[in-house]
Amino acid sequence: MQSLWMIVASLSFACMGVCVKFAAQAGFSAAEIVFYRCAIALALMTLMVRLRGVSLRTPHWGFQLKRGISGFLALTLYFWAITLLPLGTAVTLNYTAPIFLAVLLMALAGVRLTSGMVLALLTGLVGVALLLKPSIQADQLFGGLVGLTSGVLAAVAYYNVRELGVLGEPETRTVFYFSLFSTLGSLVWLAFSDIHVPTLETGLMLLGVGAFATLAQLAMTRAYARGKTLVSASLAYTTVVFASLFGALFWGDALGVLEAFGMLLVILSGIAASRVSRANPAEQD
Repeated sequence: MQSLWMIVASLSFACMGVCVKFAAQAGFSAAEIVFYRCAIALALMTLMVRLRGVSLRTPHWGFQLKRGISGFLALTLYFWAITLLPLGTAVTLNYTAPIFLAVLLMALAGVRLTSGMVLALLTGLVGVALLLKPSIQADQLFGGLVGLTSGVLAAVAYYNVRELGVLGEPETRTVFYFSLFSTLGSLVWLAFSDIHVPTLETGLMLLGVGAFATLAQLAMTRAYARGKTLVSASLAYTTVVFASLFGALFWGDALGVLEAFGMLLVILSGIAASRVSRANPAEQD
């Protein structure tokens, strides 16, 4: 089913995270990484829309603007949270987005949330918490609020992606405008940051950030636009699984019993969400 595109998106987001980590270790700031991520994605999407002959004219400027602004702010706050908090805590707070998305769907789209779907979403969140073992100290409350806000804004962005899909907006056009708005926004942030000239090696890292981000955005947009929204939201948790495996592969991050159990919960939550959503007439493929 179309929601399985979220698995492709999750793997791509995890690969993007690997490239981000390598670029950060090479000395690039968060502002620089966000800019290159957005600018490279914009270049790739411009090429794609031209090759596919997709018109950039849209009758849905309102949703495109809300998706672009909320998505960029969520991305910016997510990167900021990473600089203020332990990585596990920042990622966990950002992954509260599916819970907020469920609330938005119930409040704005009239989607009926079954008890099974809510349980599946909460199970996935518990799995993420066990896998990452987040903890917020008293002096990290501000960073915690930043990370939580990134989750709220990500939910707003996903909701607008869903609405654009319902309206028949091509995913390539949606990702193009998100990349455009994000590139313009990141230029403002970059103006207040130091700038490093990429070498061949670091340039490949930054290219990987943008390329994997573009693939992830396209797959995520298709999953939300054409699949079951809450199934896609639950499958998004698999990003944590892929990222943890990459962490063990590249940086020797060990997975204990709790982490392994958390990974199992994440996978089971996606499977459970897929099964129980079939009984919800408001969320059919």
